[in-house]
Amino acid sequence: MKIKIIAVGSKMPGWVSQGYNEYAKRLPPELKLELVELPLGPRGKGLDVARAVAREGENMLRHIHPRDHVVALDVKGNPWATEKLAEQLSCWQSSGDGLCLLIGGPDGLATPCLGRANERWSLSTLTLPHPLVRVLLAEQLYRAWTINVGHPYHK
Repeated sequence: MKIKIIAVGSKMPGWVSQGYNEYAKRLPPELKLELVELPLGPRGKGLDVARAVAREGENMLRHIHPRDHVVALDVKGNPWATEKLAEQLSCWQSSGDGLCLLIGGPDGLATPCLGRANERWSLSTLTLPHPLVRVLLAEQLYRAWTINVGHPYHK
């Protein structure tokens, strides 16, 4: 199964790439993790934030195939314990479809992206820096996989 993380923002600090890559390479070939980085919409004095978010959303939607199962990372989504994520991962793998995980920019996800999502997942009620979310997400996917295969990493 291909897992695609579609994230707004590029030019991440080195620690983000290092952390993300560490967990991505630990996943087995049958759980190929791909990161798609999209440019942040223009923001600044006199610029419309809603237009920037809409542009980010349009770019995200271009990377989603019609059969993909889409999970929007959203603070208003359902909180999942790691064990629940492991169950979800197993179900997603069984479906045979691709999986897209959406990480919005500083102003969240565009409404059409939330509408396209099959599920909404909240990593935390805390406000997390978006670069950190990539690392956390990759680690949690790896941890969920280790639970499913009985690997001792989770213990």
